This record gives sequence, C-alpha cells and structure tokens, in this order.
Amino acid sequence: MAATDGDPGLFGPRSVTWQAHSDPMMWVAGIRALYLQALHPRAVRGVMQNSDFRRDAWGRLMRTAGFVGTTTYGTTEAAERAGARVRKIHRMLGATDPDTGERYGVDEPGLLLWVHCAEIGSYLHVLGRSGFPLTGAHADRYLAEHRVSARLVGLDPGSVPADRAELAAYFTRVRPELAAGPEAHEVDDFLRRPPVHPLLVPARELLWRRVARLAYDSLPPYAHQLYGRPAPPPATVTRRLRVTGALLRRIPARLRWQLPPRHILNAMARLGPAARPAPYKIGRQAAILDRPGEGGAD
Repeated sequence: MAATDGDPGLFGPRSVTWQAHSDPMMWVAGIRALYLQALHPRAVRGVMQNSDFRRDAWGRLMRTAGFVGTTTYGTTEAAERAGARVRKIHRMLGATDPDTGERYGVDEPGLLLWVHCAEIGSYLHVLGRSGFPLTGAHADRYLAEHRVSARLVGLDPGSVPADRAELAAYFTRVRPELAAGPEAHEVDDFLRRPPVHPLLVPARELLWRRVARLAYDSLPPYAHQLYGRPAPPPATVTRRLRVTGALLRRIPARLRWQLPPRHILNAMARLGPAARPAPYKIGRQAAILDRPGEGGAD
C-alpha cells in the first residue's frame, strides 16, 4: 500500500533521521549523550540548578525521548509546538557559577549548541559503531538534517555543524572548556546506580549497569580521562556495541514500537505502511567511521 498524503513532519520518511531514530541502539546513544553533555560545567550546572535531576532523572530521560520522537515522527505542528515549549522553558531559566557568582541563562547559544552537538553526535556515533548501515554520506546528511532540530531549541541553523568535518572541528574547539566537576560526577553516579524499587535492583545490576557501562565506554578517550575511569580498548568496545546492536535488532520492531507513546506506529497510521522505517532504506553499507574501532567526530 502507498503512503497517504498525511503530513510527513519535519524530516519525513525519506530522511536518514526517519530510519535511524527507529533503531533500539538509540537508548544507548541517549545515555552516552548524557555522559558527554555533563562534561560542560556551565551546561550541566543549568540542569542541576533548575531540576530535581536526582529524583526525577527518569522523567527527564523520558521527556527527552518524547521530544526526539515527536520531532522525528510527529506532524509539523506537533514538532513546532514541542520546540516552542522547550524554548519557553529555557527562556525562564538561569544558573549561577558558584566560583564567580555570574548569573547566566541556560538558553545561551553556546550552551544550546553543546547540548545539541553532544546529543546528535552521540546518536550518530553509537548507531554507526554498532552496525547500523550508515555511510559517510548518510552521516553528513543526518547532521545537515538536524539543523532543523537545532532551530527548534532556539539555535541559528547556520551556526550548527552540517557535516562530520564541521562537527569534528566543533568538538576540537570546545574541548578546553570541558571538565568533570561535581555535577558531572553526580550524573555519573546516577547513571551507574539509578534509584529503583528494591524489587528492581537485580534487573538494574543485570541489565541497566551493562547498558550504562557500554554507553560510557563508547565515549571519546578525553571523556574517560576527565571522569577518571578507564575504558576497554576501542576494538573491544566496538565489538560489544555490535553484539548489543545485533541482539536488540532481533526484537521485532512492531513489538518495540508498541511501547508508549507509539510515535512510529502513529506516523505509519498517518502516512501509510510505506512510511515504515527500516535500515535498508538508506543503504546496506555498514561502515560509517573513518577510524575503524574508534569512530565519531568527538
């Protein structure tokens, strides 16, 4: 059956984003993004001073996942509304530097750009390194597409890296600003041992800690140095990412997509079954990384 004339949203079924964001390794990538984002002291301070991250970290994670799902698979109107809500919240919030007493807004373009690049770069890195079939051209196209999501959170799209070379240059430029301060270690502690109901502690030890460790291990070497915890050799990490990706991708997509809020199934209902995301729709090449076993631009 052909797709209907429904609203394809900001990206649409022909985009790299549409196919890539349906992959289950996005959850590992999201945790990696949190680890990386926490290394910018001003950015993580804005989070810790304006939200009860320690008590509502799960809620924050789900809200982020919901935003990504809405902006990827929702209608144009729904995506624009989600972006407007984020911008409104950011305009209202500020943070204070404890060393200097400086008060600054969390919507500073430099902070928004860091959060954006750490997030999008992590998605791209984990997907490609775990075997999702992205070529270098697909990676560049993905980054260019996400100038749209950057606009939603208040950034000038022209200031956002549009390909791998620009993203690599950005990470090189921002590297001196990064540090693992107290807030970063709080994030690290939460991700390693999130509070759960006592009955779920075994599951946390068996499943969550392995996933969080894999996300941490996939960070760039400078991040391991800043956090002060080593990681296995890059080739070992890549092998584990590929094994994890292969296992998760064996779970039937229809089963995974049944989980609320069912963004993908809703998009298929709106556009028709031809809108079903699938890796083969953007190519069958599995190599994305210019440096095998390390990968990414960060």
